[in-house]
Amino acid sequence: QVQLVESGGGWVQPGGSLRLSCAASGFTFSAQTMTWDRQAPGKERELVAYITSGGSTYYTESVEGRFTISRDNEKKTVYLQMNSLKPEDTAVYYCTNRLYWGQGTQVNVSS
Repeated sequence: QVQLVESGGGWVQPGGSLRLSCAASGFTFSAQTMTWDRQAPGKERELVAYITSGGSTYYTESVEGRFTISRDNEKKTVYLQMNSLKPEDTAVYYCTNRLYWGQGTQVNVSS
């Protein structure tokens, strides 16, 4: 049974930081590309960042230089370090292996 459980969301002021975690189980974590998506109110879900099994990373332009995706294959966990957060980063953030999605964790950036 595949499970993806996100945590680490919350409220933060603009310019602040949060670190999201996603604990995975039920599949060969180390062999799969892991992705963070997000969905803001009234908007379509979008890809934020992904990390391949080999450690290569990709970021959507709006978060490049501010967010860092990483993974720990021993812990079967993928992380998203988010720095210099902006109000437009407010969204529900989802962890996915593109076959399954977690329940999401809410990130609110406001003063």
